[in-house]
Amino acid sequence: MKTVLFHPEKDHTAIQEAAAIIRHGGLLGIPTETVYGLACSAFRPAAVSRVLAAQGRPSANPLIVHICELSQLSLLWAEIPPEALRLAEAFWPGPLTIVLPAKSCVPSTTRAGLPTVAVRCPDSEITRKIIALAGVPVAAPSANISGKPSTTTAAHVLHDHDGKI
Repeated sequence: MKTVLFHPEKDHTAIQEAAAIIRHGGLLGIPTETVYGLACSAFRPAAVSRVLAAQGRPSANPLIVHICELSQLSLLWAEIPPEALRLAEAFWPGPLTIVLPAKSCVPSTTRAGLPTVAVRCPDSEITRKIIALAGVPVAAPSANISGKPSTTTAAHVLHDHDGKI
């Protein structure tokens, strides 16, 4: 597999290409608030398994699901309590993660078998655009290899995952 480094600030088609990778079950390094994440469609168990394998991450660790806007919450949570909605409206986009009972359509692989799913709306405009164009929330743990320092640049992601994503 050939890993491609996108430059959305220079190439306006990069975001569409990145979104297509997510839509078709591929893996993608994306910026979040502090580090880069290793993203895939939250609804594709095979893609989630490839993320876990690429990271060397135990399957017992649930993944945070990233959304691009509040309307995507209804895809993930069985109920949205008013308190959770108020928190989301106040702090998203941003580093707040909210954990609530998941809808049955959220794969067990994404949730690590738990009845809940953790959701965040990242403050990276590029990442939100990718998620919007992909049309699905993305599961995106940090992109570092398990046990190694966090990846804070695209170059770090390329170093750790060249040929895997």
